[in-house]
Amino acid sequence: MSSSRPAVAARAGLAAAALLVLAALPGCSNLDEAAAAGVTPNDLVADLAGQLAGSTDLTYEATYQLTGGVTGTIAQVRRPAGTAYVYPDGKLLVTSSATTSCSTGTKPATCTMTAPATPTSPPPATAFHAAGAAGLPAPPVVQTMLNHAVLDPEVDIEQRDTTIAGRHATCVTLRSADGSDDFDTCITNEGVLGSFTGLLGQKRVDVAMTHYAEQISADTFTMPAGARISDRRVQPSVQPSGAQTPSR
Repeated sequence: MSSSRPAVAARAGLAAAALLVLAALPGCSNLDEAAAAGVTPNDLVADLAGQLAGSTDLTYEATYQLTGGVTGTIAQVRRPAGTAYVYPDGKLLVTSSATTSCSTGTKPATCTMTAPATPTSPPPATAFHAAGAAGLPAPPVVQTMLNHAVLDPEVDIEQRDTTIAGRHATCVTLRSADGSDDFDTCITNEGVLGSFTGLLGQKRVDVAMTHYAEQISADTFTMPAGARISDRRVQPSVQPSGAQTPSR
């Protein structure tokens, strides 16, 4: 994982450098002219997807303004690796010991623990459905959307730079031929989701990062106090005491 990040950073750096060159040239103001610098719009979208995928070595906590004026949080730690998603009426913890989904809209809260994610077996897309339904897009979901856009020859792409919560970010607006998959997203230079506007499932959301910190709040990776816990992880079989392994 660490070996892929330099390559991603290098590609992103080349794309950013090309954009700076274009900005300095008279009349070069959009991605239609990026080919002159050897960078296509699809290259830039692929680089943003790569930045999201390559940001797993960061430790950070980001607060987001969600649709309807509520807030959500995405936090990540390196050692031990883990990601937390906190959203209205719910919480998702993805760690090396379990994938834990909590419903906090009832008292007491309820949490279900399932098998942990691994580098070769990431959480299924369904793990992020509750967060998406609450209006918080998980970075892996946005990464998948960007990768799909790269493969669409008819998608229209517009690029811009901005600053979100004090972090420089590159943004893309993607429009499909029929308008059904249009979305806009910004990714910070570090590879953190800065904003997202578009459909999550059947719900249109508008999300923007309002605060970024490199320290994690004490309760971010803990289950709600008093929560009822259902542990559905497959437990290793325990050989009865005194039993012997048959010889071969």
